[in-house]
Amino acid sequence: MKVLNEMEQSKSDKIPSKKLDDPQEIGTEIEETNITRSHKRSDRSKLVNSRTIYPTNNSTNYTGNRMNQEQVGMTAFDSTPDSGMYDYRVSLEKLKDELSKFGLTANQSKVYIYLGKYGSKTAPEACRALKIPRTETYHLLTTLQNKGIVSATFQHPIRFSALPLDKAVWVLVNAEKERVKSLEKQEKDIVELWNGIPDFNTGPIETKEEKFQMLQGANQINSKIQDMITKSAEEILVLGSEKDFLRFYHSDFLSPLNDSKADVKILTSCSEKTLYIFDEADKTDIKLMPVDIKEDICFMVMGDAVLFFMKNASQPAQNSMAMWTNSIAMVQSMRLLFNSVWSKSKGIHP
Repeated sequence: MKVLNEMEQSKSDKIPSKKLDDPQEIGTEIEETNITRSHKRSDRSKLVNSRTIYPTNNSTNYTGNRMNQEQVGMTAFDSTPDSGMYDYRVSLEKLKDELSKFGLTANQSKVYIYLGKYGSKTAPEACRALKIPRTETYHLLTTLQNKGIVSATFQHPIRFSALPLDKAVWVLVNAEKERVKSLEKQEKDIVELWNGIPDFNTGPIETKEEKFQMLQGANQINSKIQDMITKSAEEILVLGSEKDFLRFYHSDFLSPLNDSKADVKILTSCSEKTLYIFDEADKTDIKLMPVDIKEDICFMVMGDAVLFFMKNASQPAQNSMAMWTNSIAMVQSMRLLFNSVWSKSKGIHP
């Protein structure tokens, strides 16, 4: 009780004596004091928030809930059409498609590009900037390290950096070459194992049947085309757009085609700028299709088989799809279509 009395006495001392006799004035004074303190706390809170969101130039490192400029800034990966970085985002998407040809997944390419263009980063920094789950980010960084195109520091926290693009491509290409060499060396052993297992088919010998095969990816499609060229000894008919033949040109499809002993005929929509594709070919066997022919048609008739693309050349190489079949009806239909367009097309003169 003594303590309470002292506290009450202390409060009374802070109130002017002339107001002690008026309870209403005492209550008003206390309320005004509380409001003043509340405003001061609010002002201090705004000051702290302002310093947190808009750090000064002298403040570079922040802890706790504070965010640095990189964390609040927008990266080129998530830029919007109205931002100045959107043009770079389009280029980044194209670069991701190109890196997929070297065996990188979309997110692996994204992490590699981010480290290469934004400098060395920690895993949490990459996770926040790219909006990839934390566990997946660590897995991606480990995979890229195993591929030899990302390195890590010994410091804590660990920082990851990417190899320059030319060196990274060299590493990936050489790794693929070594893998192919290893597979070639294993071919003999695999064949011996295969031949050591007897055939358990006791039924009648299968007669030739009409079949089809779905192919996905540029490598699988090009391998099938090479096999068809090798087996075809009579006639090879190829119809495709300018984009199709540009893809064929860069995949070295035309070289064995030019060396083939079969009768080769080509229908294309190439413009004068891309006629260099056929510099080594006999121009008498090439014609320009009429302009009313759709650009998304591409097929090849070789001997008793036909291969036609399900997706045109505007799709990324790894998404290419084609169907091969030895169906007599399909082969005859495609041959008739080719000959019909051939009769309406104009030749290319040297």
